[in-house]
Amino acid sequence: MTKTLFRLLLVLSVLVLTPVPAPAQSVLSLGTGAASSSGQDTDKLAEALKQAAEAGVGVVVVDAGGALVGTVPDQAPPVEPAAGEAMMEGASSLMKAQARVKTFRQTLRERLDALPNSLNEVRYILRATSPDGRIMTYVEVLLWNLLFLGIGYLFARFVYGPKIAGRFVIPRVKEAPQGYLEKMPFLVFRFSAGVIGSLFVLLIALILGALIIRYPDDLSIQFTTTAILASFFIARSVSDLWRMILSPFLGQYRMPHFPDRDARHLYYWATVLIAFNVTSIVFSTWIADFGLNYNVYALLYGALTLVATLGNVLMLLWNGRAITSAIRGGRAPADIPWLTRSVSYAWAPVMIGYFIVGWLQLSFDLVLEQPTGIPPIVAAYSSFVAIIVVYGVINYGIEHYFARARSREALNEGLAEAEAREADGGMPAPERPRHAIATYEALARRVSGILAFVAGVYALVLLWDSDNRVMSNPVVGNLLDVTVILFIGYIAYHLFRIWIDSRIAEESGDDAAAELGDEGGATGASRLATLLPLFRGAILAVVVVSVALIALMELGINVSPLFAGAGVVGLAVGFGAQTLVRDIFSGAFFLFDDAFRKGEYIDLGEVKGTVEKISVRSFQLRHHLGALHTIPFGEIKVLSNYSRDWVIMKLPLRVTYDTDVEKVRKLIKKLGQELLSDPVIGDNFIQPLKSQGVIEMQDSAMIIRVKFMTKPGDQWLVRKKVYEDIRELFAREGIRFAHREVTVRLAGDQTGEATPEQKKAAVGAVQAAIDEDMLDEDGGHGDDR
Repeated sequence: MTKTLFRLLLVLSVLVLTPVPAPAQSVLSLGTGAASSSGQDTDKLAEALKQAAEAGVGVVVVDAGGALVGTVPDQAPPVEPAAGEAMMEGASSLMKAQARVKTFRQTLRERLDALPNSLNEVRYILRATSPDGRIMTYVEVLLWNLLFLGIGYLFARFVYGPKIAGRFVIPRVKEAPQGYLEKMPFLVFRFSAGVIGSLFVLLIALILGALIIRYPDDLSIQFTTTAILASFFIARSVSDLWRMILSPFLGQYRMPHFPDRDARHLYYWATVLIAFNVTSIVFSTWIADFGLNYNVYALLYGALTLVATLGNVLMLLWNGRAITSAIRGGRAPADIPWLTRSVSYAWAPVMIGYFIVGWLQLSFDLVLEQPTGIPPIVAAYSSFVAIIVVYGVINYGIEHYFARARSREALNEGLAEAEAREADGGMPAPERPRHAIATYEALARRVSGILAFVAGVYALVLLWDSDNRVMSNPVVGNLLDVTVILFIGYIAYHLFRIWIDSRIAEESGDDAAAELGDEGGATGASRLATLLPLFRGAILAVVVVSVALIALMELGINVSPLFAGAGVVGLAVGFGAQTLVRDIFSGAFFLFDDAFRKGEYIDLGEVKGTVEKISVRSFQLRHHLGALHTIPFGEIKVLSNYSRDWVIMKLPLRVTYDTDVEKVRKLIKKLGQELLSDPVIGDNFIQPLKSQGVIEMQDSAMIIRVKFMTKPGDQWLVRKKVYEDIRELFAREGIRFAHREVTVRLAGDQTGEATPEQKKAAVGAVQAAIDEDMLDEDGGHGDDR
C-alpha cells in the first residue's frame, strides 16, 4: 500500500511538473532518447530492451545504432513454483518448511554469485537513463537537492518559524493545560504549522531546482528529485507527529507520562530512525521503479531494512524503562489493572520479536522474488499511529462531552470536603474506596483504550494481510463476533453497575457512619441502598449468562440442552438443598418486609450488632466490640431492630435519701430546656430531657430516672453530654450521689473484735449482695431502650 502510494505520488509529480511532448514513454526510453541523436535509434533501443525483458534477460548489449548484440544472464533460471509444489504435494508442514528454507538458501547463494554482473547491469542502465550518460549526474542531483532543502530549512527555521508560525503558536501556549480538551487543539495546531513549514521547504527546493539543476525536463531527473523531496517531506511529517505525541520541549502538553529527559531522548531516537527508515524504503522503491536489476534491489533492500531493524531494536532497549513507565502512567505495577500491567511487561519482547520476524519474512520474500507488501517497520509505525489517533480523538470527545458534568462533580466534591473538614475540626475527611471504573467518563476512557488497541491491531492486520485472507476466514469471523459480544456485555454490565453505585452513593451519601465501639442503634441505609447491591449481583449474573449463551450460539453450539439441564439441576437443588432454598426465600421476605437494612443495629436474641453485609442467603452482623457474626436468613426466629424512627434513652441516677425529689425534677426539666439550644446536640432531641421521678428504693439509695428521645444512633452522643451536665448541676446544687453500701450486723453473742474468718465471711456476703443488686438492676430497667 505504501509503495503503491509512493509510486502514485511520483507519477503525479512528474505529470504536473513535466510537459510530455510525445506519447507515453518509459523512463528508460526517455533517458536514452536524451542521449541519442535520432528518434530511430531510440526506437531500436527500446525494442531491444523490450525483447530482453520478454526473454527474462537481465543485461543486454547493444551497438551504437541500438541493435541487439547479445545478452548476459545475471542468475540461474529459477525453479518453477508449480514443479516444486508438485514435488512436495502430500508432504508434512515441517517438510515443506524445510524445503522452502533450502530453496531460500540456494537462491540467496545464486543471487550473491550473480551480484557482480548485476552491478554491471545497474551501471549500464544508469548511464543509459542519465541525460548526459554519466552516473554522477544522479549524485549531483542528490547533492543539489540536499542543498536546496537546507536553504529551505534555514528559511523555515529563521523566517517562517519565528515570524509567521510563532505569531500564532506562541500565544496559544498555556502554563498548565488540563487534559485532552486543552492539550489536543494546541498539539494539532502546532503539528499543522510544522507540516506547512515542510511544504515551504519543498516549495523553495522546487523553485531553486527548476532554476539551477541542468536537464530540468528530463523524466529520470524529475523522478529522482521527487523521490528526494518526498523522502524529506515524509520523514519531516512523521517527526512532527512524534513531536506532537512526546512534546519534548513543552512538558506541560505531553500526553504520555515521560520525564523531560526521557521524552527528548526518545524523540531524538525516533527522528533519526524515521529519517533512515523512510530514506531506505524510498531509495529501494526508486531502484525498483527505475527498472534496475532486481537482484541488486533485493539485496540492497534487505541490507537496509536489517540496519533499520537493528536500530529500532536498540531504540526499544535503550528507552525500554521509560516506555514501560509511560504505559503504567507512572504508577506502581500493583496500582494498575492486570491488563495494563501485562502490557507493560510484554510489550518489549513482543515488539523486538515482531521486528526480527518481520525482517526475516521480508528477506525471505525478497530473495524468492515473492510479493513483499508493506515493510514490517512501516506496518508497526502505522499501527502505532492508528492507536494514538483513535485514542486521542476519542478522549478529546469524551472530555468535551463530560466537561460540564466533571466541573459540577468537582464543585460538589469541594463543598463536601469543606463541610467534612469543618465538621472534623479542620482534618480532611478520609476518602471512601471507589471502584476503578466509578463513573461513566472512566468507563468511556477504558472503552477508548480498548477501541484504540483494536484499531491498531486491525490496521496491522490490514497492512500485513492486504488480500483479506485472515479476515475472510470463517473461524476468525466467529471469534470476532464472540469478541464483539463479550465487549458489548462488558460495557452493559459496567453501565448498570455505575448507575447502581451512583444511586447507592446518593442514598447513603448523607448518612454518617456510626462510631466504632458504639452499642448500636444508628440509623441504617435506605431501603433502596440495601436492595441495590443485590440487584447489582443479579444484573451481573444475567449479563454473564446472556453473553455466554449468545457467544455459544455464535460458535454454532446448540444451547437448548443447556436449558433442559438447568431445569433438571434446579429441581435437584430444590429437593436436595432445602435449607438453602429456605434461607433464600426467608431472606427475600425479610427484605421485602423491610425488616432491616444495611447499617442498622438489630438483636436476634443470641447475637446482635450492626448489619454490615447482605447476600442472597445470609447476612453479617458486626458487634460493637468487633465480632463479626454470619447468620443465615432461615435461622432467624425473632428480630429486634433498634434503628427505626426513634430511640428513648433512660438513665438511672442514685441519690441519697435526703434528696429533695421535687427540686431534682425542676432542675432536670430546666436542664432539658437548656440542652435543646445546645449547638452540638440540640438538634438531636426529639423529646427533651425530663425526670420520671423515683422508680426504686434500695437499701442505700433512691433511684431517680431521667429519659430523652433522639434519632437512632444519636443517643450515645446525647447521653455523654447529659451525664456530664447532670454531674455539674448536682455538684452546684449540693445534691449528692449515693454510693453502694452493705451493712453487716453480727449476732448478739458475736460482739467484740471479729475474727479473720468472720471478716472473710462478711466480705463474701457483701460481694454477693452487690452482685445480686446489680444483676437485678440490669435485668429490670438498666437495658430499657
